[in-house]
Amino acid sequence: MDILFWCLVAIIAYTYAGYPLVALAAGTILRRRVRRSEGSSGESPFVSVVVAAYDEADGIQDRVRNLLDSDYPKDRLEIVIASDGSTDRTVELASSFDPRHVRVLDLPRRGKAAALATGAAHARGEILVFTDANTVFHPNALRALVSNFADPDVGGVAGHTTYLVGDATESAGRGEGLYWRYDTWLKRLETMTGSVVSAHGGMHAMRRELFRGVEDPAVTDDFAISTSVVAQGKRLVFEPAALGCEQPMASTGSEFHRRVRLMTRGLRGILLRRELLNPFRSGFYAVAFASRKVLRRVLPLTFPVLLITSVALARESAAYALFAVAQMLVLGAAATGWALRRTPAGKSPILYAPFFFLMANLASVTALWNVARGRRVERWTPQRHEGVVAIGGPSR
Repeated sequence: MDILFWCLVAIIAYTYAGYPLVALAAGTILRRRVRRSEGSSGESPFVSVVVAAYDEADGIQDRVRNLLDSDYPKDRLEIVIASDGSTDRTVELASSFDPRHVRVLDLPRRGKAAALATGAAHARGEILVFTDANTVFHPNALRALVSNFADPDVGGVAGHTTYLVGDATESAGRGEGLYWRYDTWLKRLETMTGSVVSAHGGMHAMRRELFRGVEDPAVTDDFAISTSVVAQGKRLVFEPAALGCEQPMASTGSEFHRRVRLMTRGLRGILLRRELLNPFRSGFYAVAFASRKVLRRVLPLTFPVLLITSVALARESAAYALFAVAQMLVLGAAATGWALRRTPAGKSPILYAPFFFLMANLASVTALWNVARGRRVERWTPQRHEGVVAIGGPSR
């Protein structure tokens, strides 16, 4: 039982602390820098921003205005709104803009992946930028993304999506923001090793010729599209200056269901891209993929076993007893964070961090169960956030 305990501790420690150190060491050795352009207008490739939208009447005009306000050359930019069978005024409102700059596709309801594929097929740009209807771009985001394509080895770019927390946001949403700061740090490390594992759907770009439609509608579209760049032998890099913002779910229940949906689809994405787990083909990317997508998804299964093992060994050593007490304290803090999630006290990191950690791991276990029993999540219905996101300049 001692061996089991320390093996579990080692796996958990590697996932959260060991892998970042491994990525740091690999990046220091490999030093895969990106040769960026200065971004002068004469060097600007034609860019198509593709937005998949479903019943976005409340915010679609603001989204289009935000993109039109970009400092990217207007004669080198088009916006493609792919409406996936919207039943409200999304198409009408999006069509109110100058058709020379904004193209609107009124499509039947077939799912987000199909809408993105159709939007990409109608786009004219050399560079395709994919984004969500609720993401807000900083004015220089497009220019920052595109500057990376001056490097011929770069096939895709992940933007820097952050979360703005409002006063009404429950503690789970605050934990989401904390998680994405950790994720951003890892993406910086991974870029120096060659490629980040995948891109967030709020903002990512790729060369047009590398676009491949999503083979399986039950797979997360941003994961499938962005990892296809790596599958084709090109780099997928992170651009910290390409800033975009969203708000996390104000409701804990909404956030939990969103994470279950994304993780269920993400697990199927691992199966789709399993060939990238071969280090002889993918190099260090295989290590990053296994650590971030495979190990992280099955890790929640180890926590109950670790707790039971700690309690069973507590009589043998004070160290084991300390481990058991520490785990119980974390569970107690998580339970308190859940109980106080709508109160000012629940906004303390001491409470919302363990609460979010527990909720995320429960969502991961639920997703594993979904995949084990063959449940597929193919249709999307965006769960819109409360409040309006406003963005000025980049902040770190």
